[in-house]
Amino acid sequence: MDIRISVSDITAQRVTAIVNAANESLLGGGGVDGAIHRAAGPGLLAECRTLRGCPTGQAKITGGYFLPADHVVHTVGPVWQGGDAGEPELLAACYTNVMKLVHDRQMESVAFPAISTGVYGYPLEPATEIAVRSVLAAGQQNGVPETVIFCCFDDHTGTVYQRVLDRLMGGAPG
Repeated sequence: MDIRISVSDITAQRVTAIVNAANESLLGGGGVDGAIHRAAGPGLLAECRTLRGCPTGQAKITGGYFLPADHVVHTVGPVWQGGDAGEPELLAACYTNVMKLVHDRQMESVAFPAISTGVYGYPLEPATEIAVRSVLAAGQQNGVPETVIFCCFDDHTGTVYQRVLDRLMGGAPG
């Protein structure tokens, strides 16, 4: 599995699936969720309405509509409440459940945003550790997808992801 860090717009990724850091309604919102809904067009919202929401930690899949990605995998990250309300387990479940859908559908590539680190307030460093560990574990177990991109909104986020990835892959001290 090839894992890359990219500081770029997730809605422009040419991958089999992009991951949407959605809210439980799946009907759009702010941040990456709003950007994905705007870029995909009204068909995404119409399909999301048929899914009847998504619980925190779970994942559901839709078409990509006007996005360069074929699919959008929606997952709902936890709102940070200090770390003692099950947030680490719920965040790990987001990545694990997305990777399960990707595996089950034999998708070749997927791009993830930094789930829960925006308005949901999850601290970046521990969220990144959970993201990278969860994806590595799922990829080692399933062998799919071929390519995972952690699509970061800014340089600081990209630097944190690269440092954690290098450390967990054995390439650099953390």
